[in-house]
Amino acid sequence: MVYKLLPLIMKQEFKMANIYLLPIQCYSKKTHQRRSAETCPVLVLVPRHSCQSCDSGETRVFTIASIRTFSLDVNVGLQLARWEKTNNILLVIDHHQREELLAKFKEAIKIPTVSSETGGNTSALLQFGQFLRKAFPTVFSSSLVQHEMVADYSHLFYVRGSHPDLVPYMLLAHIDVVPANESDGWEAPPFSAKEINGFIYGRGTIDDKNSLMAILQALEYLLLKGYAPRRGFYIGFGHDEEIRGFNGAMNIVRVLKQRNVQLSFVLDEGLAVMDGIISGLEGPAALIGLSEKGSANVKLSVSTAPGHSSIPPRESSIGILAGAVKRLEDNPMPRLFGLGPERTTFEHLAHKFSLPLKFVMSNFWLFSSVLSRVLERKPDMNAFVRTTTAVTIFNGGVKMNVIPSYAEAYVNLRIHSAQTLQEVMDLIEATVGDPRVKVELVDGFDPLPVSSADERSFGFQIIKKTVLDLFPTVTVAPGICIGNTDSRHFKDLSKDIYRFSPNWFKPGDVQRFHGINERISKKNYEEMIQFYFNLIQNCDTRKLPEPHSSVHEL
Repeated sequence: MVYKLLPLIMKQEFKMANIYLLPIQCYSKKTHQRRSAETCPVLVLVPRHSCQSCDSGETRVFTIASIRTFSLDVNVGLQLARWEKTNNILLVIDHHQREELLAKFKEAIKIPTVSSETGGNTSALLQFGQFLRKAFPTVFSSSLVQHEMVADYSHLFYVRGSHPDLVPYMLLAHIDVVPANESDGWEAPPFSAKEINGFIYGRGTIDDKNSLMAILQALEYLLLKGYAPRRGFYIGFGHDEEIRGFNGAMNIVRVLKQRNVQLSFVLDEGLAVMDGIISGLEGPAALIGLSEKGSANVKLSVSTAPGHSSIPPRESSIGILAGAVKRLEDNPMPRLFGLGPERTTFEHLAHKFSLPLKFVMSNFWLFSSVLSRVLERKPDMNAFVRTTTAVTIFNGGVKMNVIPSYAEAYVNLRIHSAQTLQEVMDLIEATVGDPRVKVELVDGFDPLPVSSADERSFGFQIIKKTVLDLFPTVTVAPGICIGNTDSRHFKDLSKDIYRFSPNWFKPGDVQRFHGINERISKKNYEEMIQFYFNLIQNCDTRKLPEPHSSVHEL
Protein backbone atom coordinates (compact mmCIF):
# COMPACT_ATOMS: atom_id res chain seq x y z
CA MET A 1 0.00 0.00 0.00
CA VAL A 2 1.17 3.51 -0.72
CA TYR A 3 0.58 6.15 1.94
CA LYS A 4 0.68 9.66 0.60
CA LEU A 5 1.08 12.76 2.73
CA LEU A 6 0.26 15.86 0.69
CA PRO A 7 1.08 18.36 2.01
CA LEU A 8 2.54 18.54 5.48
CA ILE A 9 0.65 21.34 7.16
CA MET A 10 1.26 23.24 10.34
CA LYS A 11 -0.89 26.33 10.00
CA GLN A 12 0.11 26.19 6.33
CA GLU A 13 3.71 26.93 7.25
CA PHE A 14 5.18 23.75 5.79
CA LYS A 15 5.99 23.95 2.12
CA MET A 16 4.37 21.41 -0.16
CA ALA A 17 5.99 18.01 0.17
CA ASN A 18 5.14 14.70 -1.46
CA ILE A 19 5.98 11.72 0.70
CA TYR A 20 5.33 8.14 -0.33
CA LEU A 21 5.98 5.18 1.92
CA LEU A 22 6.91 2.18 -0.22
CA PRO A 23 8.59 -1.15 0.40
CA ILE A 24 12.34 -0.66 0.02
CA GLN A 25 13.07 -1.60 -3.57
CA CYS A 26 15.41 -0.41 -6.32
CA TYR A 27 14.67 -0.51 -10.03
CA SER A 28 17.38 -0.57 -12.68
CA LYS A 29 16.67 1.53 -15.75
CA LYS A 30 18.70 -0.95 -17.80
CA THR A 31 17.26 -4.26 -16.59
CA HIS A 32 13.99 -3.13 -14.95
CA GLN A 33 14.74 -5.64 -12.18
CA ARG A 34 14.09 -5.13 -8.50
CA ARG A 35 16.71 -5.09 -5.82
CA SER A 36 15.76 -6.25 -2.35
CA ALA A 37 15.72 -4.03 0.70
CA GLU A 38 18.72 -5.84 2.13
CA THR A 39 20.93 -5.10 -0.89
CA CYS A 40 19.71 -1.58 -1.56
CA PRO A 41 19.40 0.71 1.46
CA VAL A 42 17.94 4.12 0.66
CA LEU A 43 17.86 7.58 2.16
CA VAL A 44 14.80 9.41 3.37
CA LEU A 45 13.07 11.98 1.18
CA VAL A 46 15.42 11.64 -1.78
CA PRO A 47 13.57 11.59 -5.13
CA ARG A 48 16.60 10.41 -7.09
CA HIS A 49 19.26 8.21 -5.57
CA SER A 50 22.30 6.34 -6.79
CA CYS A 51 22.57 3.30 -4.61
CA GLN A 52 26.20 2.49 -3.94
CA SER A 53 25.48 -1.10 -3.04
CA CYS A 54 23.91 -1.74 -6.47
CA ASP A 55 25.76 -2.19 -9.76
CA SER A 56 27.93 0.84 -10.41
CA GLY A 57 26.94 3.13 -13.21
CA GLU A 58 23.21 2.38 -12.97
CA THR A 59 20.91 5.20 -11.89
CA ARG A 60 18.14 4.19 -9.53
CA VAL A 61 14.92 6.22 -9.48
CA PHE A 62 12.96 6.66 -6.28
CA THR A 63 9.78 8.59 -5.68
CA ILE A 64 10.65 8.45 -1.98
CA ALA A 65 12.47 6.56 0.59
CA SER A 66 10.86 3.81 2.55
CA ILE A 67 10.67 3.37 6.25
CA ARG A 68 9.58 0.12 7.73
CA THR A 69 7.86 1.36 10.85
CA PHE A 70 6.32 4.70 11.72
CA SER A 71 5.20 5.13 15.28
CA LEU A 72 1.94 7.08 15.33
CA ASP A 73 1.16 7.01 19.03
CA VAL A 74 3.71 7.47 21.77
CA ASN A 75 1.36 7.64 24.73
CA VAL A 76 3.44 6.36 27.60
CA GLY A 77 1.87 6.42 31.03
CA LEU A 78 0.72 4.59 34.09
CA GLN A 79 -2.75 3.12 34.38
CA LEU A 80 -4.50 4.93 37.21
CA ALA A 81 -6.34 1.73 38.15
CA ARG A 82 -2.98 0.11 38.98
CA TRP A 83 -2.14 2.60 41.70
CA GLU A 84 -2.02 1.61 45.32
CA LYS A 85 -5.24 2.55 47.09
CA THR A 86 -4.48 5.24 49.67
CA ASN A 87 -8.00 5.98 50.96
CA ASN A 88 -7.57 9.66 50.30
CA ILE A 89 -9.64 12.14 52.26
CA LEU A 90 -12.11 13.87 49.96
CA LEU A 91 -12.34 17.64 49.81
CA VAL A 92 -15.85 19.06 49.52
CA ILE A 93 -15.97 22.85 49.69
CA ASP A 94 -19.29 24.35 50.76
CA HIS A 95 -20.53 27.86 50.05
CA HIS A 96 -19.23 29.31 53.32
CA GLN A 97 -15.76 27.78 52.84
CA ARG A 98 -15.67 29.02 49.25
CA GLU A 99 -16.38 32.57 50.29
CA GLU A 100 -13.79 32.33 53.04
CA LEU A 101 -10.98 30.94 50.86
CA LEU A 102 -11.62 33.54 48.16
CA ALA A 103 -11.58 36.34 50.73
CA LYS A 104 -8.20 35.15 52.03
CA PHE A 105 -6.79 34.89 48.52
CA LYS A 106 -7.95 38.40 47.67
CA GLU A 107 -6.36 39.72 50.84
CA ALA A 108 -3.04 38.16 49.80
CA ILE A 109 -3.22 39.86 46.40
CA LYS A 110 -3.87 43.25 47.98
CA ILE A 111 -0.53 43.23 49.83
CA PRO A 112 2.00 44.78 47.37
CA THR A 113 4.98 42.49 47.96
CA VAL A 114 6.85 43.99 45.01
CA SER A 115 10.46 43.10 44.22
CA SER A 116 12.58 45.13 41.84
CA GLU A 117 16.27 45.54 41.06
CA THR A 118 16.30 48.61 43.30
CA GLY A 119 14.99 46.69 46.30
CA GLY A 120 11.89 45.11 47.79
CA ASN A 121 8.96 46.34 49.83
CA THR A 122 10.07 45.04 53.22
CA SER A 123 7.08 46.44 55.09
CA ALA A 124 4.75 44.57 52.74
CA LEU A 125 6.76 41.37 53.24
CA LEU A 126 6.39 41.70 57.02
CA GLN A 127 2.69 42.40 56.61
CA PHE A 128 2.32 39.32 54.42
CA GLY A 129 3.94 37.10 57.05
CA GLN A 130 1.53 38.38 59.69
CA PHE A 131 -1.36 37.82 57.31
CA LEU A 132 -0.39 34.16 56.74
CA ARG A 133 -0.42 33.44 60.46
CA LYS A 134 -3.95 34.82 60.76
CA ALA A 135 -5.23 33.17 57.58
CA PHE A 136 -4.02 29.65 58.39
CA PRO A 137 -4.08 29.25 62.18
CA THR A 138 -4.14 25.44 62.10
CA VAL A 139 -0.98 25.24 59.98
CA PHE A 140 0.91 27.53 62.33
CA SER A 141 -0.30 25.82 65.53
CA SER A 142 -0.19 22.13 64.55
CA SER A 143 2.27 19.89 66.38
CA LEU A 144 3.02 18.24 63.02
CA VAL A 145 4.26 21.47 61.47
CA GLN A 146 7.55 23.22 62.19
CA HIS A 147 7.82 26.77 60.86
CA GLU A 148 10.74 29.17 60.76
CA MET A 149 11.65 32.43 59.10
CA VAL A 150 14.69 32.48 56.82
CA ALA A 151 16.56 35.66 55.86
CA ASP A 152 13.91 37.72 57.70
CA TYR A 153 11.12 37.38 55.13
CA SER A 154 11.14 33.87 53.61
CA HIS A 155 9.22 30.96 55.15
CA LEU A 156 10.30 27.35 55.66
CA PHE A 157 7.88 24.68 56.89
CA TYR A 158 8.45 21.02 57.70
CA VAL A 159 5.43 18.74 58.00
CA ARG A 160 6.49 15.67 59.96
CA GLY A 161 5.63 12.26 58.52
CA SER A 162 4.87 9.09 60.48
CA HIS A 163 7.33 7.02 58.39
CA PRO A 164 10.80 8.60 58.56
CA ASP A 165 12.14 5.98 56.15
CA LEU A 166 10.19 7.66 53.32
CA VAL A 167 12.31 10.35 51.65
CA PRO A 168 10.67 13.79 51.97
CA TYR A 169 9.77 16.06 49.08
CA MET A 170 9.37 19.83 48.83
CA LEU A 171 6.77 22.27 47.54
CA LEU A 172 7.92 25.75 46.52
CA ALA A 173 6.25 29.08 45.75
CA HIS A 174 7.27 32.70 46.14
CA ILE A 175 5.85 35.70 47.94
CA ASP A 176 7.15 38.55 45.81
CA VAL A 177 5.66 39.93 42.60
CA VAL A 178 6.92 42.16 39.81
CA PRO A 179 5.93 45.85 39.69
CA ALA A 180 2.60 46.82 38.16
CA ASN A 181 1.14 50.19 37.20
CA GLU A 182 -2.56 50.76 36.65
CA SER A 183 -1.72 53.33 33.98
CA ASP A 184 -0.36 50.55 31.76
CA GLY A 185 -3.92 49.56 30.86
CA TRP A 186 -5.21 47.31 33.63
CA GLU A 187 -8.95 46.67 33.67
CA ALA A 188 -8.77 46.83 37.46
CA PRO A 189 -6.11 48.25 39.80
CA PRO A 190 -3.31 45.65 40.03
CA PHE A 191 -3.49 45.34 43.82
CA SER A 192 -7.26 45.59 44.17
CA ALA A 193 -8.09 41.87 43.76
CA LYS A 194 -11.21 43.05 41.99
CA GLU A 195 -13.58 40.38 40.75
CA ILE A 196 -14.79 40.71 37.14
CA ASN A 197 -16.93 38.05 35.44
CA GLY A 198 -15.70 35.23 37.65
CA PHE A 199 -12.02 36.26 37.50
CA ILE A 200 -9.92 37.81 40.26
CA TYR A 201 -7.58 40.46 38.85
CA GLY A 202 -4.29 41.42 40.43
CA ARG A 203 -0.53 41.07 40.42
CA GLY A 204 0.34 37.65 41.83
CA THR A 205 -2.87 35.87 40.87
CA ILE A 206 -0.91 33.54 38.57
CA ASP A 207 2.66 34.38 39.60
CA ASP A 208 2.82 33.07 42.27
CA LYS A 209 0.57 33.81 45.22
CA ASN A 210 -2.02 31.43 43.80
CA SER A 211 0.31 28.47 44.36
CA LEU A 212 1.44 29.75 47.75
CA MET A 213 -2.08 30.28 49.05
CA ALA A 214 -3.39 27.04 47.54
CA ILE A 215 -0.63 25.00 49.22
CA LEU A 216 -1.36 26.45 52.65
CA GLN A 217 -5.13 26.27 52.17
CA ALA A 218 -4.86 22.59 51.19
CA LEU A 219 -2.68 21.84 54.22
CA GLU A 220 -5.05 23.76 56.50
CA TYR A 221 -7.99 21.64 55.28
CA LEU A 222 -6.04 18.38 55.65
CA LEU A 223 -4.97 19.17 59.21
CA LEU A 224 -8.52 20.18 60.15
CA LYS A 225 -9.67 16.77 58.91
CA GLY A 226 -7.13 15.03 61.14
CA TYR A 227 -4.73 14.10 58.38
CA ALA A 228 -1.22 12.99 59.37
CA PRO A 229 1.13 12.28 56.45
CA ARG A 230 3.17 9.12 56.16
CA ARG A 231 5.83 10.91 54.09
CA GLY A 232 7.18 14.11 55.58
CA PHE A 233 7.58 17.14 53.35
CA TYR A 234 8.95 20.67 53.25
CA ILE A 235 7.32 23.88 52.04
CA GLY A 236 9.44 26.86 51.06
CA PHE A 237 8.31 30.39 50.19
CA GLY A 238 11.07 32.70 48.98
CA HIS A 239 10.68 36.47 49.12
CA ASP A 240 12.86 37.57 46.18
CA GLU A 241 12.34 35.11 43.33
CA GLU A 242 11.67 37.91 40.88
CA ILE A 243 15.19 39.23 41.45
CA ARG A 244 16.88 35.81 41.22
CA GLY A 245 16.25 34.46 44.72
CA PHE A 246 19.73 35.11 46.09
CA ASN A 247 18.45 36.00 49.58
CA GLY A 248 15.30 33.91 49.91
CA ALA A 249 15.61 30.57 48.12
CA MET A 250 19.39 30.39 48.40
CA ASN A 251 19.23 30.82 52.17
CA ILE A 252 16.51 28.19 52.46
CA VAL A 253 18.84 25.83 50.58
CA ARG A 254 21.69 26.75 52.93
CA VAL A 255 19.55 25.85 55.97
CA LEU A 256 18.54 22.50 54.47
CA LYS A 257 22.12 21.66 53.50
CA GLN A 258 23.26 22.33 57.06
CA ARG A 259 20.71 19.72 58.16
CA ASN A 260 21.84 17.22 55.49
CA VAL A 261 18.39 17.16 53.91
CA GLN A 262 17.97 15.26 50.65
CA LEU A 263 14.66 15.41 48.78
CA SER A 264 12.78 12.83 46.74
CA PHE A 265 11.64 15.61 44.41
CA VAL A 266 10.93 19.33 44.33
CA LEU A 267 7.82 20.93 42.81
CA ASP A 268 7.81 24.63 41.95
CA GLU A 269 5.94 26.97 39.63
CA GLY A 270 6.70 26.82 35.91
CA LEU A 271 4.47 25.28 33.27
CA ALA A 272 0.71 24.83 33.36
CA VAL A 273 -2.34 23.36 31.62
CA MET A 274 -2.38 24.70 28.06
CA ASP A 275 -5.84 24.77 26.48
CA GLY A 276 -5.97 25.86 22.83
CA ILE A 277 -2.46 27.29 22.96
CA ILE A 278 -0.51 24.58 21.12
CA SER A 279 -1.48 24.73 17.43
CA GLY A 280 -2.93 21.50 16.10
CA LEU A 281 -3.22 19.80 19.48
CA GLU A 282 -6.56 18.19 20.25
CA GLY A 283 -7.57 19.06 23.80
CA PRO A 284 -5.66 20.59 26.72
CA ALA A 285 -2.17 19.50 27.75
CA ALA A 286 -0.54 19.71 31.17
CA LEU A 287 3.18 20.32 30.70
CA ILE A 288 5.49 19.47 33.59
CA GLY A 289 8.84 21.24 33.33
CA LEU A 290 11.85 18.92 33.60
CA SER A 291 14.45 21.65 33.24
CA GLU A 292 15.04 25.36 32.74
CA LYS A 293 17.04 27.12 30.10
CA GLY A 294 20.28 28.65 31.26
CA SER A 295 20.76 32.40 31.30
CA ALA A 296 23.45 34.94 30.56
CA ASN A 297 23.67 38.71 30.72
CA VAL A 298 26.45 39.94 28.46
CA LYS A 299 27.87 43.46 28.20
CA LEU A 300 29.23 44.79 24.89
CA SER A 301 31.23 48.02 25.04
CA VAL A 302 33.27 50.22 22.72
CA SER A 303 35.72 52.99 23.69
CA THR A 304 36.99 55.54 21.15
CA ALA A 305 38.35 59.08 21.15
CA PRO A 306 35.69 61.75 21.77
CA GLY A 307 35.04 64.42 19.18
CA HIS A 308 32.78 67.16 17.88
CA SER A 309 29.92 66.33 15.57
CA SER A 310 31.19 68.89 13.03
CA ILE A 311 34.24 66.72 12.25
CA PRO A 312 33.02 63.15 12.78
CA PRO A 313 35.28 60.10 12.43
CA ARG A 314 34.56 57.41 9.88
CA GLU A 315 33.21 55.18 12.65
CA SER A 316 31.90 56.24 16.05
CA SER A 317 31.64 54.17 19.21
CA ILE A 318 27.89 53.98 18.67
CA GLY A 319 28.30 52.89 15.06
CA ILE A 320 30.83 50.19 15.90
CA LEU A 321 28.62 48.87 18.69
CA ALA A 322 25.50 49.03 16.52
CA GLY A 323 27.29 46.90 13.93
CA ALA A 324 28.14 44.29 16.56
CA VAL A 325 24.55 44.21 17.81
CA LYS A 326 23.23 43.82 14.27
CA ARG A 327 25.56 40.88 13.62
CA LEU A 328 24.22 39.17 16.74
CA GLU A 329 20.63 39.68 15.60
CA ASP A 330 21.34 38.68 12.00
CA ASN A 331 23.14 35.50 13.05
CA PRO A 332 21.05 33.70 15.68
CA MET A 333 22.42 30.82 17.71
CA PRO A 334 22.32 27.42 15.97
CA ARG A 335 19.16 25.34 15.84
CA LEU A 336 19.23 22.69 18.56
CA PHE A 337 15.62 21.56 18.38
CA GLY A 338 15.29 17.93 19.40
CA LEU A 339 18.49 17.79 21.41
CA GLY A 340 16.79 18.78 24.68
CA PRO A 341 13.61 17.92 26.64
CA GLU A 342 11.44 19.43 23.88
CA ARG A 343 11.80 16.16 21.97
CA THR A 344 10.16 14.24 24.81
CA THR A 345 7.36 16.82 24.88
CA PHE A 346 6.44 16.20 21.25
CA GLU A 347 6.73 12.43 21.62
CA HIS A 348 4.25 12.46 24.51
CA LEU A 349 1.82 14.79 22.73
CA ALA A 350 2.06 13.15 19.29
CA HIS A 351 -1.05 10.99 19.65
CA LYS A 352 -3.20 14.08 20.34
CA PHE A 353 -2.46 15.73 17.01
CA SER A 354 -4.63 14.99 13.99
CA LEU A 355 -3.13 13.71 10.75
CA PRO A 356 -0.85 14.75 9.15
CA LEU A 357 0.63 16.43 12.23
CA LYS A 358 0.25 13.23 14.22
CA PHE A 359 2.47 11.50 11.70
CA VAL A 360 5.06 14.28 11.81
CA MET A 361 5.20 14.56 15.60
CA SER A 362 5.36 10.80 16.08
CA ASN A 363 8.43 10.57 13.86
CA PHE A 364 10.53 13.26 15.39
CA TRP A 365 13.73 11.56 14.30
CA LEU A 366 12.74 12.17 10.69
CA PHE A 367 11.06 15.58 10.82
CA SER A 368 12.97 17.45 13.55
CA SER A 369 14.89 19.53 11.03
CA VAL A 370 11.71 20.52 9.19
CA LEU A 371 9.94 21.27 12.48
CA SER A 372 12.75 23.47 13.73
CA ARG A 373 12.61 25.60 10.58
CA VAL A 374 8.86 26.01 10.96
CA LEU A 375 8.85 26.73 14.68
CA GLU A 376 11.64 29.30 14.57
CA ARG A 377 9.38 31.65 12.60
CA LYS A 378 7.36 32.41 15.73
CA PRO A 379 9.08 34.12 18.66
CA ASP A 380 7.33 32.00 21.28
CA MET A 381 8.29 28.76 19.51
CA ASN A 382 11.76 29.95 18.53
CA ALA A 383 12.61 29.87 22.23
CA PHE A 384 12.41 26.06 22.11
CA VAL A 385 14.57 25.80 18.99
CA ARG A 386 17.73 27.57 20.14
CA THR A 387 19.48 29.82 22.60
CA THR A 388 17.71 33.15 22.21
CA THR A 389 19.45 36.52 21.98
CA ALA A 390 17.74 39.72 23.14
CA VAL A 391 19.35 43.16 23.21
CA THR A 392 17.80 44.83 26.24
CA ILE A 393 19.85 47.99 26.95
CA PHE A 394 21.79 50.37 24.67
CA ASN A 395 23.59 53.41 26.09
CA GLY A 396 25.71 55.93 24.23
CA GLY A 397 26.03 59.70 24.04
CA VAL A 398 25.14 62.53 26.39
CA LYS A 399 24.90 65.56 24.10
CA MET A 400 23.57 66.06 20.59
CA ASN A 401 26.70 67.73 19.18
CA VAL A 402 29.32 65.56 20.92
CA ILE A 403 30.54 62.24 19.53
CA PRO A 404 30.66 59.92 22.55
CA SER A 405 33.84 58.18 23.54
CA TYR A 406 31.93 55.24 25.00
CA ALA A 407 28.90 53.14 24.15
CA GLU A 408 27.57 49.97 25.75
CA ALA A 409 24.82 47.45 25.20
CA TYR A 410 23.48 44.59 27.28
CA VAL A 411 22.31 41.32 25.81
CA ASN A 412 20.22 38.69 27.60
CA LEU A 413 20.50 35.12 26.37
CA ARG A 414 18.41 32.11 27.39
CA ILE A 415 20.57 29.05 26.87
CA HIS A 416 19.22 25.87 25.25
CA SER A 417 19.67 22.63 27.18
CA ALA A 418 22.09 21.30 24.58
CA GLN A 419 24.52 24.21 25.05
CA THR A 420 26.71 25.48 27.85
CA LEU A 421 27.36 29.02 29.01
CA GLN A 422 30.94 28.83 27.75
CA GLU A 423 29.86 27.64 24.31
CA VAL A 424 27.47 30.57 24.06
CA MET A 425 30.17 33.06 25.07
CA ASP A 426 32.52 31.63 22.44
CA LEU A 427 29.83 32.02 19.77
CA ILE A 428 29.17 35.63 20.77
CA GLU A 429 32.87 36.46 20.48
CA ALA A 430 33.03 34.82 17.06
CA THR A 431 29.87 36.53 15.80
CA VAL A 432 30.88 39.99 17.00
CA GLY A 433 34.25 39.42 15.37
CA ASP A 434 35.62 42.88 16.16
CA PRO A 435 38.48 43.39 18.63
CA ARG A 436 37.26 46.94 19.25
CA VAL A 437 34.14 45.52 20.92
CA LYS A 438 34.76 44.26 24.44
CA VAL A 439 32.59 41.28 25.40
CA GLU A 440 32.05 40.68 29.13
CA LEU A 441 29.90 38.19 31.01
CA VAL A 442 27.95 40.07 33.68
CA ASP A 443 26.33 36.97 35.16
CA GLY A 444 24.99 33.66 33.96
CA PHE A 445 24.56 29.96 34.53
CA ASP A 446 24.28 26.76 32.54
CA PRO A 447 20.93 25.13 31.71
CA LEU A 448 19.56 23.12 34.61
CA PRO A 449 19.90 19.31 34.67
CA VAL A 450 17.02 17.42 33.07
CA SER A 451 14.90 15.60 35.65
CA SER A 452 13.58 12.10 35.15
CA ALA A 453 10.20 11.54 33.50
CA ASP A 454 10.18 7.78 32.97
CA GLU A 455 7.69 5.39 34.48
CA ARG A 456 9.87 4.73 37.51
CA SER A 457 10.24 8.41 38.35
CA PHE A 458 8.39 8.84 41.62
CA GLY A 459 7.99 12.61 41.53
CA PHE A 460 6.93 12.88 37.90
CA GLN A 461 4.42 10.04 38.13
CA ILE A 462 2.92 11.33 41.39
CA ILE A 463 2.42 14.77 39.83
CA LYS A 464 1.02 13.17 36.68
CA LYS A 465 -1.44 11.04 38.64
CA THR A 466 -2.58 14.08 40.62
CA VAL A 467 -3.16 16.05 37.42
CA LEU A 468 -5.19 13.22 35.88
CA ASP A 469 -7.21 12.73 39.07
CA LEU A 470 -8.26 16.38 38.81
CA PHE A 471 -8.32 16.81 35.01
CA PRO A 472 -8.98 13.34 33.51
CA THR A 473 -9.25 14.60 29.90
CA VAL A 474 -5.89 16.38 29.93
CA THR A 475 -2.80 14.98 28.21
CA VAL A 476 0.24 15.09 30.50
CA ALA A 477 3.68 15.62 28.97
CA PRO A 478 7.16 16.70 30.06
CA GLY A 479 8.29 20.17 29.06
CA ILE A 480 10.98 22.77 29.57
CA CYS A 481 10.76 26.21 31.19
CA ILE A 482 12.19 29.03 29.14
CA GLY A 483 12.14 31.26 32.23
CA ASN A 484 13.81 30.63 35.58
CA THR A 485 12.41 29.76 38.99
CA ASP A 486 13.63 29.48 42.57
CA SER A 487 13.86 25.71 42.10
CA ARG A 488 17.17 26.07 40.24
CA HIS A 489 18.85 26.76 43.58
CA PHE A 490 17.76 23.34 44.89
CA LYS A 491 19.63 21.17 42.37
CA ASP A 492 22.07 19.91 45.03
CA LEU A 493 19.20 18.69 47.20
CA SER A 494 17.39 16.58 44.60
CA LYS A 495 18.06 15.15 41.16
CA ASP A 496 14.37 15.52 40.28
CA ILE A 497 12.99 19.05 40.14
CA TYR A 498 9.66 19.72 38.44
CA ARG A 499 8.07 23.00 37.40
CA PHE A 500 4.28 22.92 37.24
CA SER A 501 1.25 24.51 38.83
CA PRO A 502 -2.32 23.72 37.77
CA ASN A 503 -3.03 27.12 36.22
CA TRP A 504 -5.44 26.65 33.32
CA PHE A 505 -4.33 28.85 30.44
CA LYS A 506 -6.27 29.70 27.31
CA PRO A 507 -5.07 31.81 24.36
CA GLY A 508 -3.91 35.20 25.61
CA ASP A 509 -3.40 34.13 29.21
CA VAL A 510 0.33 33.44 29.00
CA GLN A 511 0.91 37.10 28.14
CA ARG A 512 -0.58 38.04 31.51
CA PHE A 513 2.59 36.79 33.24
CA HIS A 514 4.43 39.99 34.19
CA GLY A 515 1.98 41.77 31.89
CA ILE A 516 -1.24 43.67 32.36
CA ASN A 517 -4.55 42.18 33.55
CA GLU A 518 -3.02 39.23 35.38
CA ARG A 519 -5.96 37.19 36.61
CA ILE A 520 -7.23 33.77 37.68
CA SER A 521 -10.73 32.37 37.62
CA LYS A 522 -12.33 31.54 40.95
CA LYS A 523 -12.90 28.01 39.65
CA ASN A 524 -9.23 27.55 38.76
CA TYR A 525 -8.04 28.77 42.15
CA GLU A 526 -10.31 26.25 43.83
CA GLU A 527 -8.90 23.56 41.50
CA MET A 528 -5.40 24.50 42.63
CA ILE A 529 -6.36 23.90 46.25
CA GLN A 530 -7.80 20.52 45.25
CA PHE A 531 -4.58 19.68 43.37
CA TYR A 532 -2.29 20.23 46.35
CA PHE A 533 -4.83 18.59 48.69
CA ASN A 534 -4.63 15.44 46.55
CA LEU A 535 -0.90 15.68 45.83
CA ILE A 536 0.08 15.65 49.49
CA GLN A 537 -1.98 12.50 50.03
CA ASN A 538 -0.78 10.82 46.83
CA CYS A 539 2.80 11.27 48.01
CA ASP A 540 2.07 8.84 50.84
CA THR A 541 2.25 6.09 48.21
CA ARG A 542 5.16 3.82 49.08
CA LYS A 543 5.97 2.73 45.55
CA LEU A 544 4.84 3.18 41.98
CA PRO A 545 2.81 0.52 40.15
CA GLU A 546 4.45 -1.59 37.48
CA PRO A 547 5.10 0.36 34.26
CA HIS A 548 2.65 0.18 31.39
CA SER A 549 3.08 1.62 27.94
CA SER A 550 1.09 1.80 24.74
CA VAL A 551 2.68 2.38 21.35
CA HIS A 552 0.67 2.19 18.15
CA GLU A 553 2.55 1.65 14.94
CA LEU A 554 1.67 2.03 11.30
